[in-house]
Amino acid sequence: MAQVPQTFFDALAVRTWCSLSLRALGRAREEIDAINVYPVADGDTGTNLYLTLESAATAVEAVFAGYETGRAEPSLGDAARAMAHGALIGARGNSGTILAQLLRGMAQVLAEAGECSAADESSAASRADGPGLRLALRRAADSARQAVAHPVEGTVLTVASAAADAAEEAGDDCRTVARAAYEGARAALAATPDQLGVLRRAGVVDAGGRGLVTVLGALVEAVTGEAVRETAGGVSGARSAGPAESAGPAGPAGPAGAAGHAAGTAGRSAGSAGHGAGGGGAGATGDGTEPACPTEPACQDEDEDGGDRGEAGGPAFEVIYLLEADDAAVARLRVRLDALGDSLVVVGGDGLWNVHVHVDDAGAAVEAGVEAGRPYRIRITHFGHGEPHPGRERPSRAPAQRAVVAVVPGEGLAGLYGEAGATTVLARPGEPPASGELVQAVRRAHAREVVLLPNDAELRHTAAAAAEQVRAEGIRVALIPTRSAVQGIAALAVHEPRRRFDEDVVQMTAAAGATRYAEVVVAERRSWTTAGICQAGDVLGLIDGDVAVIGTDVTATARTVLDRMLQSGGELVTLVVGDEAPETVAAHLEARVRESYLAVDTMVYHGGRQGALLLIGVE
Repeated sequence: MAQVPQTFFDALAVRTWCSLSLRALGRAREEIDAINVYPVADGDTGTNLYLTLESAATAVEAVFAGYETGRAEPSLGDAARAMAHGALIGARGNSGTILAQLLRGMAQVLAEAGECSAADESSAASRADGPGLRLALRRAADSARQAVAHPVEGTVLTVASAAADAAEEAGDDCRTVARAAYEGARAALAATPDQLGVLRRAGVVDAGGRGLVTVLGALVEAVTGEAVRETAGGVSGARSAGPAESAGPAGPAGPAGAAGHAAGTAGRSAGSAGHGAGGGGAGATGDGTEPACPTEPACQDEDEDGGDRGEAGGPAFEVIYLLEADDAAVARLRVRLDALGDSLVVVGGDGLWNVHVHVDDAGAAVEAGVEAGRPYRIRITHFGHGEPHPGRERPSRAPAQRAVVAVVPGEGLAGLYGEAGATTVLARPGEPPASGELVQAVRRAHAREVVLLPNDAELRHTAAAAAEQVRAEGIRVALIPTRSAVQGIAALAVHEPRRRFDEDVVQMTAAAGATRYAEVVVAERRSWTTAGICQAGDVLGLIDGDVAVIGTDVTATARTVLDRMLQSGGELVTLVVGDEAPETVAAHLEARVRESYLAVDTMVYHGGRQGALLLIGVE
């Protein structure tokens, strides 16, 4: 649907831009994944960009939802800061981390511009004009470079700098600035194979840069109301064009002369690139960075065998975490992590950071974060168990016959499911996984047959969408509609890979269906429930999804819930205790079962930060 053109940039423009970007990345995701060859050919750049933008868009929608009950609307600063924060906490991979920093840089300028316009008595609303948008694009490109210790040209950093350079030569209205930035980025993207040998040999443009061009195309549509015109196969096409091709109007570089503009832009960008600690960043690879090497030019030069130095090999683990820490601690962390490995990107600010690094000693990388502050949402991926690090051959293992993929609400359960052989997707409180994450998990399981356990009633449609997508790839998928992690535990307990697939699914479905589930949580606000009115801070006991008990004490409420569940019988009680539950609650409930219910066993697990204080299952 055509958008209403705007000569200024306000909160609604931010919302529209995020929505259009998400839609455009959804269309281009598979193409971007397919051309992802540098620095790790793991085919996930498009997916990571989509998931990062999805988190940003969700945060912006939440801000607008908060204003629905009143007549006021969010300010530009509100929307821009929400976009940046959502991208930061939801950033995936190198490409997503750098995109989060680009959005953060823009948000800083847009928020300042919005506050200035709101303070101006002649202005009717909080908004930014063309010069403000131009400055935001420049801040975005510069801040992304500052987050990288060893910037590499021919990547998303080059494309971002080219967009900012082109915007500086544009007029003073938002439409002109956005179009200039988009065209400058397209031209720079077409030139990336000439700057990076691995792209040239693969015959593709940079995947991260391709994603940024898509996002800037959505920006054009948001402010002009007109969708950008892309060539078949997307802005970049499936391969890089030669000089003759890129000179024509149908080539990926657009009009004649674009390649020359890109070369000049790349030269200016290279000249402004910071290096190492001097840029204030901490190196990276991924779209915009490269494995550790002493100087950028040397890293880009090909050796006598025609290979880039960045392809010689690299660390075994990818480590990602959010970090709460002050600026001084993060500065020390950058130095330490840069010495431990490569592909280091540290983005964020104001006490919250997103850290990404490739290392051989994953424990040391996490310990460095602990010394700097409070790391959480820690993810560690072994390249040997997924996709190869640059220079390492792709593993040639055959697909397994069957695997289980499960969504779990806490780190403790992730470990439990993992020990049972399942591939897990972590669902954090308030951040349910997207279908793209489930698709990636199914692919990561590397099996011909997959049993999918959503473990949440609200994720059933998301899981169904993911199942349909991977079925189109030839993977046989069965979705068991588990509504709680304790039902998933019951299903996993009877999983038998040597059975016929259909029989295994039937047995797992029956076990999940025979398990009643409950959870104990704290009410966030006053509300009507099926058990009456609850106040903020009340302890709620939910049985099979409905509020059954309202209390003031966690242990007493949990005991009442358990008694009600066991009134209809049961053979096994499963307790999953969260980090914030009282330390004695599990022991109290175990004693209750032992003393009051004969022949009923109890199993206790630690769930970590799982949202609910306690999960209860009765089989």
